[in-house]
Amino acid sequence: MTQDLTSTDPARAVHTPGSRTGWWRDAVIYQVYVRSFADCDGDGIGDLRGARERLPYLRDLGVDAVWLTPFYASPQTDGGYDVADHRSVDPLFGCLQDADDLVRAAHALGLRVIVDIVPNHTSDQHPWFQDPELARQRYIFRPGKGADGELPPNDWESVFGGPAWTRTGRGDWYLHLFAPQQPDLDWENPDVHTEFEAILRFWLDLGVDGFRIDVAHGMIKAAGLPDIGHKEQAKLIGSQVLPFFDQDGVHEIHRTWRRLLDSYPGERIGVAEAWAPSPERLALYVRPDELHQAFNFQFLTAGWSAAALRAIVDASLAATASVGATTSWVLSNHDVVRHTTRLGGLRRARAATLMMLALPGSAYLYQGEELGLPEVTDLPDEVRQDPAFFRGDGQDGHRDGCRVPLPWCSESAAYGFGPGGSWLPQPRAWKDLSVRAQTGDPASTLELYRAALALRRAHTSLGDGSLAWTEAPDGVLAFTRTGRSGHTDLLCTLNTLDRAVELPRPGRVLLSSTTLAAEGDTALLPGDSCTWWGL
Repeated sequence: MTQDLTSTDPARAVHTPGSRTGWWRDAVIYQVYVRSFADCDGDGIGDLRGARERLPYLRDLGVDAVWLTPFYASPQTDGGYDVADHRSVDPLFGCLQDADDLVRAAHALGLRVIVDIVPNHTSDQHPWFQDPELARQRYIFRPGKGADGELPPNDWESVFGGPAWTRTGRGDWYLHLFAPQQPDLDWENPDVHTEFEAILRFWLDLGVDGFRIDVAHGMIKAAGLPDIGHKEQAKLIGSQVLPFFDQDGVHEIHRTWRRLLDSYPGERIGVAEAWAPSPERLALYVRPDELHQAFNFQFLTAGWSAAALRAIVDASLAATASVGATTSWVLSNHDVVRHTTRLGGLRRARAATLMMLALPGSAYLYQGEELGLPEVTDLPDEVRQDPAFFRGDGQDGHRDGCRVPLPWCSESAAYGFGPGGSWLPQPRAWKDLSVRAQTGDPASTLELYRAALALRRAHTSLGDGSLAWTEAPDGVLAFTRTGRSGHTDLLCTLNTLDRAVELPRPGRVLLSSTTLAAEGDTALLPGDSCTWWGL
C-alpha cells in the first residue's frame, strides 16, 4: 500500500524563522576536542598546531566554523574544564602564539573560530583559590551543619557523583557542582564579573569569533542554597528543576556579555551550554538581547521514534521562534555516548544525521562522527581519565569512550593521529574508518557528510528556512523545506521503522543514507533510513 507524501496535512505545523539575520543562524559548526584531534609534537596528546594543520580537512568537509574545547592552563583534572588561567595556553597544547596562528589560519580558509569559556568554576589551582582570603570572597564557602560543622551545608550532589561540598582545613566547606578540584565561583561578587569580561575581551582582541559558554545555566544559585530533599539530583545532560541550575539571575550575566560581544565588529557570538527543563526555558537564553544560540539537548536525548522526534522538533522550533531565534541541533559531543552507538548502529546514525542537517537552524558536529565512529566501550580502567568514573556517579563515567583520538590513516602508528601514539588506545577496527580509508568511497560515512554539507549550501531552503510537515505513514517523518524566497525545493523523509515502507515517489533523489530503490512512480524507503528529495 502506498501513501501520498506530498499532500499536506490540514493540521500541519509550519515553522517560519524570525526576521533576525546572522551567519550563525544556519551554520554548521564542528567541535574539535583538542587533545584528541591531531598531535603535532609526538607526545600522544592533540595540540593546537595539530589542529591548525588539519583545518583544510574541515574546510573541505564543508563546515562553517570550528569550536575548540579548552586549551588553557589547567591541571587537566577534567579534560581542561578545570581552568587555572584563562589567558594562557597549557604547554600540553602549545603556546599563545599557536592559538593566534590557528585563528589566523582558520580565517584565511573561510572558517570562524569559537572557543570555550568556563565561568561556573575554576581549577582549585587558580590563583584566587590558592589565596585563602580571596577564595572566601570569590567562591562559595559556607559553614557546615552539625554540632561541630561536620556535615555539609546542604544535601546538594555533584554532577560527577558524591556530595557537592568539600570541607577545608579551616572547618568550612566549599561548593563544587563538578569535581572537588573545580570550586564554584560566587557570581554575587562583582570582581568575578569584572574578571570574566576582561577574559572575553582578551580573546575577542585576539580575533576569535565567539564563545561556547560551559554550564551557562549554572552561575547563579537559589537564595539560601535550599536542600533538594532527594538523591540522584543532576545528570550530565539532564532536565531536572534544581536550585543550582537555570536560575533567572543567569540571564543578566548573559545580557552583559551580549552587549560586550555586540561592541566588537564581525558578528561575534555566544553559545550557551544550558541544561534547561523545557524548550521554553531554553529559549530564554536566546532572546534578542541575550546569547545567539543554545544547545538543544532535548533533540540529542530523543528516542528513535518518529513521534518523539517530531514532538521535540515542533517544541524546539516553536520555542525559539517565539523569541526570533533559530534552533541549533546536535547528536554527539564530548560528554555523551556517540550517536552511532547510542541510537543502535551506523544505519540509524547516518539517517539521524541527514534528518538533522535538513532541519531549520544550525547544526553542531562532533569530531569523528563524520567517520561513523562508535563509542569505545572497552577501555581498560587504568587508562581512564574521566573524573566521573572515579567518583562512581551512576553514569559509569564513560566519557572517555567518546574522546578516543581520531584515525586519520590506516598505515602509521596511532592511525595518523600523531607520531607518538595516543593518550587513549584506538580500536584496531578504526583503521578501516580512517579519513584516508573513507575518502573517495561513495558508500562511506565521510562522503555522505561531505555530500550532505555540499547540498546544504547549494539549496537555499536548507538552514534558515521554514519547515512544513507532510502526511506520512506511522513510523515515517516527512517534511518540506522552503527558503526565504518562498520556493520549496526539498523534501526529507525519515523511516524510523526496521522495515521498508513503499511510498509514491515524490521527486528525484538528492541524497540517501543508504541504498534506495526508487523506480517509476514508487519508492521503497529502507528501514532506518533518511532521504532528501528534490522537488
